[in-house]
Parts: sequence; structure tokens; C-alpha cells
Amino acid sequence: MFTGIVETLGVVEHVQEKQANLEFSIKADFIEELEVDQSIAHNGVCLTIETLCLDYYTVTAIKETIGKTNLAEINAGDRINLERCLKANSRLDGHIVQGHVDQTAACKNIVEENGSWIFTFEYQKQHKNYLVEKGSVCINGVSLTLVNVSENSFSTAIIPYTFEHTNFHLLQIEDLVNLEFDILGKYVERVLGNRR
Repeated sequence: MFTGIVETLGVVEHVQEKQANLEFSIKADFIEELEVDQSIAHNGVCLTIETLCLDYYTVTAIKETIGKTNLAEINAGDRINLERCLKANSRLDGHIVQGHVDQTAACKNIVEENGSWIFTFEYQKQHKNYLVEKGSVCINGVSLTLVNVSENSFSTAIIPYTFEHTNFHLLQIEDLVNLEFDILGKYVERVLGNRR
């Protein structure tokens, strides 16, 4: 489990196709604290460390994961948001995040507003029940608050700290981001659906 509070920006050193999978070699400033089999959220995607080297580690994304995320768009040199899994005695500063991406969304607009930024994303409208204004959504592994939710788009406000310390400052129009909707909304929908 994660919180959507990004710890650091990792640098993708290498991307290699392995049959239907993609293997990523990633540099991170907490490399000395990592162990094989640990889970790390990469742009919001939970992947397991397979090997550790002096200055990078490797993870593999399978076909199912690649098809639902923006990992196929990642290239060597790209910077990705990284978060290690939540410790049992840690504060939940963001919201409950599983690292299981529901879909990608396209960035449609970026507006600077005197030191903060408003990002607008277009998403698949069949998921509209999961998004409520002032609710939470995880975008590229970042826990954010929703504003201006419509039928198939929503906006979120980015403060300077988040803009600088995540890859939001690298996003451009039409870039794809990973979305994970609030797990609480999914459970509520399932319970109500069963009652019907």
C-alpha cells in the first residue's frame, strides 16, 4: 500500500523488451535502502524490485500492466515518480493508494496561476462515479485533490512543492498519465451494485 506522497524522482537508465514484458533499470537516491522483493510505485504503478546493482535496480512490467498504464511511453532518460510502500507505523499523509492503475488519461490543459498550476485531464467517462469534487485521485503516483469534475474531464491544482518535486513540471499537453481512483469509491459502488 502507498500514500501518493512521492519520495523522489528516479531516472530511467535503460528499457529492455523481454518477450511481452518491459524491464526497467532505474536510478534512485534511496538505492542503498532497497532490497530485492520490495514494492515501489513507479508513476503510481506497483512493481517489485528484481535485482539490485551499485547505482540502479531493475523491475519488470508484464503485458497486462503495460496495457493499462503509461509505462510503454517511458524511455531511457525519463524521470519517474517513486514511492516506497507504506510502513505500518507511518502517517497516511495522502490517501490510500494500491499502486493498481485503473486507466491512463491525457493532459489537455496546463495553466499557471500566480505560482500554482491547474492541470486538466481527459479520462474515460465510464469511471465518472469515482471522481467527486474535493475528493482524491492518484495521478502518476501523486495523491491529489479534484476540482472541476465533468463528464469526461477533471482538473487538479498543483502547489509549487509538488510541481518541483514530481514529474508534473515535465508534463506537456497530450502526455498520458496513470490514474488510480479512490479505492473507497470502488468498494461503495460494488456494495451498492450487489444490493440492487
